[in-house]
Amino acid sequence: MSEPDPDQHHHEVETVLHVGGASPYDVVVGHHLADRLPEMVGDALRVALICPDALEELVEDVVAPLVDTMPDRDVTVLAVPDGEDAKTAEVANACWEALGEEGFTRSDVIVTLGGGATTDLGGFVAASWLRGVRVVHVPTTLLAMVDAAVGGKTGINTEAGKNLVGAFHEPAGVICDLSLLETLPRDELVAGLGEVIKCGFIADPEILRLVESTPPDELVAPSPVLRELVERAIQVKIDVVVADLKEQGGTGGHPGREALNYGHTLAHAIERAEAYGIRHGEAVAIGCVFVAELAHRAAGLPAEVVERHRAAFGRVGLPTTYDAEPFDHLLATMRLDKKSRGAQLRFVVLDDVGRPTVLAGPSEEHLREAYAAIAGPTAGPGA
Repeated sequence: MSEPDPDQHHHEVETVLHVGGASPYDVVVGHHLADRLPEMVGDALRVALICPDALEELVEDVVAPLVDTMPDRDVTVLAVPDGEDAKTAEVANACWEALGEEGFTRSDVIVTLGGGATTDLGGFVAASWLRGVRVVHVPTTLLAMVDAAVGGKTGINTEAGKNLVGAFHEPAGVICDLSLLETLPRDELVAGLGEVIKCGFIADPEILRLVESTPPDELVAPSPVLRELVERAIQVKIDVVVADLKEQGGTGGHPGREALNYGHTLAHAIERAEAYGIRHGEAVAIGCVFVAELAHRAAGLPAEVVERHRAAFGRVGLPTTYDAEPFDHLLATMRLDKKSRGAQLRFVVLDDVGRPTVLAGPSEEHLREAYAAIAGPTAGPGA
């Protein structure tokens, strides 16, 4: 049987997730979506494509439809370093200088093509150039699709930590082309599942059910289950962000946007301790197990929910244990984390699956016990 022509049918099967609020935009999920880009870019005469060197071979696929639809359009490619190396003031400055040389105006558009770091950097460049120009994100990793590309948080890193310099700047549109994941290394795809499973615990138990019932080796780019996981995770993020764009707090006891930081307080400390040699989604998986252990001790989260954390993250191949760094070092870093309010540490914890809340100022004893509980494979809840 001959393969269906993807270009012939894909418009019927793409999913459009709408982000409401003051600056509404669409997130399009599907396969082979390059021809959706001109529509999102609109009639801008200049487009700057911010893209890491490593993705050079994808550039033509993005540029061609932009020029085909508007032959006099000028597309400039701004090559940036791979990964977190892109998120520096020096790289941002080089982008600004290039935009200045091109005479980039408010009616022009930036397009990002890359993983979460490229998305964060490109969004920040767009937010800060002329105090804000339009940006369209084309994330190329699972992590970027479900995390960085949606929600309008942009940022760069400094010596003091990750993402301490940034701005809220919502995109004009996001294209999650799942066919781009076909060349993504397996461990990068697995790392992206860390953020997906996190969304299951804070808001959508169906994500957990899908992960628990699907053989991990079936979670691949063409898989309809992976697609459903991506769409569900993005929808979780949209729902939370629209209700609380600038992380002011939620209503009725819900932490609001802060809920998306589930597992992230320890995760960021581990990332720094490992000099960013651990993938973000891997650190988040460890961080989620840690806060589940913490909530078990400090707030009575049932042991079976803690165990479900270990099982769900572990099932797809994510780490659930960590003891490479003395807890005192990690604690000092967590106190510097941007989510501390004053001197008090704050953790997003669960009352139950889908019911996040904030635990402020947990006892050091509980923190140490929770860290001891993630030290090795034998430690279980209450150990």
